[in-house]
Amino acid sequence: MSCLDWHDNRSSDAVGGPGKRPRRRRFWAALFLISLAPWTAAAAEPVKLAVFDFELIDTSLEGEVSGPREDEQDRLRMISDLLREKLAESGRYSIADLSPLNEKIDGAGYRYNCNGCVADLAAAAGAEQAITGTVQKVSNLILNINVYLWDIKTGEQTGGTSVDIRGNTDESWSRGVSYLVRNRILAP
Repeated sequence: MSCLDWHDNRSSDAVGGPGKRPRRRRFWAALFLISLAPWTAAAAEPVKLAVFDFELIDTSLEGEVSGPREDEQDRLRMISDLLREKLAESGRYSIADLSPLNEKIDGAGYRYNCNGCVADLAAAAGAEQAITGTVQKVSNLILNINVYLWDIKTGEQTGGTSVDIRGNTDESWSRGVSYLVRNRILAP
């Protein structure tokens, strides 16, 4: 008898013989997979998320003297759209449409200090959570991108993250948001 046919040496009438073990393994594997089904289905449902446009907090001398710059306003829209896109692509979130609420959003003023308006506006959009964001400009060289997560049921801020960026360019702003999504918001 060669060493490769050691199964032939077993008696098929032994308790738990060779014919029964593979069936038991398949049974337990199937039972395990079935037990995961409720969690898998729940995990597959994306969270409905209201992502508000970023706001600029300009504490630079230039901002105080000259007021808002058009290129920075364009960048705020660009990174807001980028954040929505990356979160939707992840499959973890479905992005709520805030466009029907534009008048209310504009009337609320700055969302970073609006006393609960974020939760009310996001709830009106049917969202479970909301994200707000700010870009704080210290100078054309030093900026900070902040993202805040809000729970709609409680109206409380439940998380936040930020990144410092160098340079007031489209590239630095988009890289900052991409970093936050990849390494902070969607990080395992």
